[in-house]
Amino acid sequence: QVQLVESGGGLVQAGGSLRLACAASGRTFSTYAMGWFRQAPGKERELVADITWRGGSKYYADSVKGRFTISSDNAKTTVYLQMNSLKPDDTGIYYCAIRGGSGYDSWGQGTQVTVSS
Repeated sequence: QVQLVESGGGLVQAGGSLRLACAASGRTFSTYAMGWFRQAPGKERELVADITWRGGSKYYADSVKGRFTISSDNAKTTVYLQMNSLKPDDTGIYYCAIRGGSGYDSWGQGTQVTVSS
């Protein structure tokens, strides 16, 4: 079992920056990737960015390319999401998740990001 704890959300004006962090503990040795998802009010949860451990490949949703950067520490137990040039459309609850053998199956509690115009 894996436990995930997010931090770093908050209220920021459009154009500002925030850095989210997700700390993983527990049985992380059998995982393949970690990702950040977000859910805006009235919308489905969407994958924003993820990073795979083997090869270090990174994925970004088109809506955040060039503005968000995902990274991890060397131990692969903490993943960060640097968010720059934030827009009101980036508002939502941001969740980190870890991908095991059956997909993204462990989730954090979420952290609220609010971008004011």
